[in-house]
Amino acid sequence: MQDIIFIRTGSYNGLYDITEAVRKIVSASGVTTGLVNVYVQGATAAIMIQENWDESVQHDVISLLHKLVPRGIWEHDHQDNNGDAHLKSGLIGPSETIPIIGGKMGLSTWQNIFLCEFDGPREERRVVVTVLETPSDSPQGGE
Repeated sequence: MQDIIFIRTGSYNGLYDITEAVRKIVSASGVTTGLVNVYVQGATAAIMIQENWDESVQHDVISLLHKLVPRGIWEHDHQDNNGDAHLKSGLIGPSETIPIIGGKMGLSTWQNIFLCEFDGPREERRVVVTVLETPSDSPQGGE
């Protein structure tokens, strides 16, 4: 099964919790044992699994990336002034894969799935969610 989550982002850099939207897709799939892949389309965004107990961790992620990859000093900035966004998305990566255990995502209590926006605001970001069922270990009978 495959579905797309559409998200509007409101800032140049930000983390947007998409866990519940992914959870609904996994639930609708009916898969009890398998994998869910969460992939953002676009060269200036990423997907991250991170804590969502409070917003401090999300702010710390943005702060760290700002310190590691500052704006306005990259060769690509001469084209469209978003060299940092490309580098940040490359560091974090476009996707995460989560096991499905007993029909639910195998995230721990504090893990949530985030779209990382590094070149916003954007009217629309597209996150492709692909649910794959793994073969059962139980005998199928027959031959």
